[in-house]
Amino acid sequence: MGTHRWEPDGAVPETLRTGARVLNEAETVWIAMLQGWAAQQSARNLSATTIETRRATVVRFRQFADCYPWQWTAGTVDEFFLELRALKGAARSTVLGYQNALRMFLEYLTDPAYGWGELCWDRFSDHPAQGFHEWNTARHAQDAVGSPGKRPYTRDELEDLFDCADERVLRIRRAGSKGWIPAFRTATIMKVAYAWGLRRNEVRNLDLVDFAANPQAPQFGEAGIVYIRHGKAMRGSPPKRRSVLTVPEFGWAVDCVQQWIDEVRPLYAPPGSTQLWPSERGTAVIAADSLSRGFNEVKRAAGLEEALDFHSLRRSYVTHMVELGYDAFFIQQQVGHAHASTTSIYTGHSPDYRARVVNDAIERTIQAALNRKDTEN
Repeated sequence: MGTHRWEPDGAVPETLRTGARVLNEAETVWIAMLQGWAAQQSARNLSATTIETRRATVVRFRQFADCYPWQWTAGTVDEFFLELRALKGAARSTVLGYQNALRMFLEYLTDPAYGWGELCWDRFSDHPAQGFHEWNTARHAQDAVGSPGKRPYTRDELEDLFDCADERVLRIRRAGSKGWIPAFRTATIMKVAYAWGLRRNEVRNLDLVDFAANPQAPQFGEAGIVYIRHGKAMRGSPPKRRSVLTVPEFGWAVDCVQQWIDEVRPLYAPPGSTQLWPSERGTAVIAADSLSRGFNEVKRAAGLEEALDFHSLRRSYVTHMVELGYDAFFIQQQVGHAHASTTSIYTGHSPDYRARVVNDAIERTIQAALNRKDTEN
C-alpha cells in the first residue's frame, strides 16, 4: 500500500512538480503562484476581499518590476516605493499596506513547505528571495497610522458641520427637489456616527432592528442600545459584534433617528425593508462612496479642513467622552477597541478642556491649603 504525501494548501501543483514543460513557462508559474497564495490564505480563513486586495498589490508590483518574483530585488522594492511616495503621494497607511502584502507573498514563496524555491531553481536557475526587511520598509509602531492632520473636530467645528448639513436639507427642499431626502439621510448618518462613535461601515449597515431599549435608561425609548453587527474584523475573523449604550450627553441624537425613521425614511423605503439607510432605489444600503460624497459636500460647504474626514466624527466621540469623565475601559468597550492604547490614539483633548483641568487642579490645591490653615488655627 503506497503512502500519500501530504501537501499544504498553496503548495506547487502536481502538474508543475513533475517537471513537464509548458508553454510560456514563466507566466504559467507566475499564475500558479498567485493561485497557490490565494489557496493558502483561504485555508487561513481570510476573507475573499482581503485576498483579492493583496493579490492586486502583488500584480501591481509585478507590472512595475517587469519581471517575475524569482527576479525581484531589494533595489526594485526601493524604486517602487520611492515612486509611490514621492511621485504619487501615497499615504503612509497605503505604503504600509502594500509592503505588508508583498512581504507576506514573498514569505509564502520562500517557505520550503510550499516548494516554490526548489521549483524556480530547477526551471529558471534562480529562486524568490525576501526583499522586504526592517531597513527598507515602514514600521507599524502603533495601532493607528495616519496623517498628523487626522484629528477630532472641535465642538465649534461639529456645530458648524451639523448646522451646514441641516441648512443643506432646507435649501434643497425649498428648491422643490427630491434631493432633500438623500441630504437628510446624510445629515442624520453624520449625527448617528458621532453620537454613538461609529465607523463609516458600521453606521452604513445599521438596520431598524439594531436599535433596542435599555431598561436602565428608559428615557431613550427604543434607542437606548445600538447593536453593531458590522464591526471591524480581525484577521481571518468575521465582522466583530458589539453593543453601544446611548449616554445622556448624546441623547439628542435619539430624536434625530426617530424623525428619520418616522417621517423621512418611509418616503422611499420599500415595504418590508429593514435597512436603516436604504439607497435611493430602496434595494440596498447606501453605498460607501455615495455616503462619502455627501459628507464631503457638507464639509466643504462648512469650510472645514480637508484632513477632517468622516472618521474624525468617531475621534470626536472618544475625545468628548474622555472630557466628560467617562471611564476609559467603558469608552474602549463602546468603540470596540481591543486595546486601550488604540483608544488613547483617538483622543485629542481641546484647549478648553486642558485649561479646565489645570484650573480645577489649582482650585483643589488652594482649597487644600485653606483647609490646612483652618485646621492649624
